[in-house]
Amino acid sequence: MASVNEAGPGPSLDTESRAARRQLIARALLGHLPASRDPRRSLFHFDQEMTEQFAKNRLSSYAFIPLLVLIMGGVIGWLGNIQTAIVWVALILLIHVYAMAAARSFLREGLANASLYTWKGRFVRRDLAYGLAWAVFPLLIATSTDPETAGGITIVRLAAVIIVLAVGALLSAPIPAAAVASTLPITLCMAAVHLLEPTFLNVTIAICTLTAEVLFLYLAAHIYEQNARSLAYRAEKDALFAELEQAKAVSDEARRRAEAANMAKSQFLATMSHELRTPLNAILGFSDLMRGEMLGPIGNEAYKSYLDDIYSSGQHLLRIINDILDLSRIEAGKRALREELTSLSEVAREACSLLDLKARQKNIDVQEKFEDDLPKIVIDEQAIRQMVLNLISNALKFTPEGGEITVKVGRTKSGGQYVAVRDNGPGIPEKELPVVLSAFGQGAISLKTAEQGTGLGIPIVQALIHLHGGNFTLRSKEGVGTEAIATFPAKRVVSAFTREVRPRIPEQLRKPRNPNVTLRRKAS
Repeated sequence: MASVNEAGPGPSLDTESRAARRQLIARALLGHLPASRDPRRSLFHFDQEMTEQFAKNRLSSYAFIPLLVLIMGGVIGWLGNIQTAIVWVALILLIHVYAMAAARSFLREGLANASLYTWKGRFVRRDLAYGLAWAVFPLLIATSTDPETAGGITIVRLAAVIIVLAVGALLSAPIPAAAVASTLPITLCMAAVHLLEPTFLNVTIAICTLTAEVLFLYLAAHIYEQNARSLAYRAEKDALFAELEQAKAVSDEARRRAEAANMAKSQFLATMSHELRTPLNAILGFSDLMRGEMLGPIGNEAYKSYLDDIYSSGQHLLRIINDILDLSRIEAGKRALREELTSLSEVAREACSLLDLKARQKNIDVQEKFEDDLPKIVIDEQAIRQMVLNLISNALKFTPEGGEITVKVGRTKSGGQYVAVRDNGPGIPEKELPVVLSAFGQGAISLKTAEQGTGLGIPIVQALIHLHGGNFTLRSKEGVGTEAIATFPAKRVVSAFTREVRPRIPEQLRKPRNPNVTLRRKAS
């Protein structure tokens, strides 16, 4: 760990470099910790940040320490020798200026000229000199022969020492060794001075001084721990942010590639579907011509059967190609809506009539439940007709003979309109619904019992309704049936215009009309 903190010359107090170093440290530590332990307890290894905080603390005391020294020097001069007080004040101020210069140099140069271990050693030695200079303070205050005056001087000396201990411990908390070096000498000297004459008061003062030292060192250790914990949290946060940004970048790149692949797939399918339809039209045309025996009779009945198979297979292939072409155009964004004002009920009714023959062949009852007086809606009539035909065709595929299909058209609670097709077929298992909604996806039941298909009917319906800004819902329960609901937003519904009721204006208050304006309006 020390190698991480001490490595590398050059300015490293830059924000980005610190953040990067914290990320590396956090990842290294978190990677070697057992899962059962709290990682924050082992993240107290941010020595450079602690040293930087120590230097900032020193610089923040540039005015307070000289003021405290002057006050203590005044007390020494008042109670003792003024020359001694001046020498002591000058010594403390020189050490203070020296420590300030070292702190400023560290914040400016960083680890460019010395390692972190060297800088910490310098700070500890300066604090030790600072503590030794303060240790002389109890010896410089002369005692008095008057018991009352002596007691007062002792209390003043104890208060001054406690203040010095508190200031030294708080300022040096980021470096525990410096906190001990700056406070322990004055504590030991104060205790020794009073224990030389072991009276009750002196012993009490010595015990209070030692207790204060222990207390302030404990507070300094607690501050150090809190600072280290804060740095650890910040390192974890930086690492998490970096991982999130990396994951987001990977996700964005994957999404971009997926979109590009999907677009290429859609363009390929559109191109291939278009190219396949050209020879397929020739196959269908010539096979239909031969089936009709327009150029002469076909003597072999087997050939006629083969021609029927060719024609039906070609029709099936053409439907598949058309579905692929429709879906690829929609996915490629080349399917434009030809919007017009029409009745959704009429479109659904027309779709039902087109599939009526197929329903009667399977003996399936198709019930139409359309709400009365539905307002017209702005839609692409051809697209919605295709959508309803797909839904009813799917229902006819999965509904057994003698079953029932219900086609509903009505209003939604939000003011829109919907088309719903429900059957009483075998239903779709819940786990297969995402498969059915995906392109080329088919459920297990459709593969076993229904007519062959491509799995494009539902995706095309879903894409068409989304082009209209609506929603598509597929509900199914195995053994009960399936319900497909296409919902159109209220903004596509055209409400009936209502005449505004205006108050009757008395004849005498009406403004005379300009007859020329009236004539022009009539003429227009």
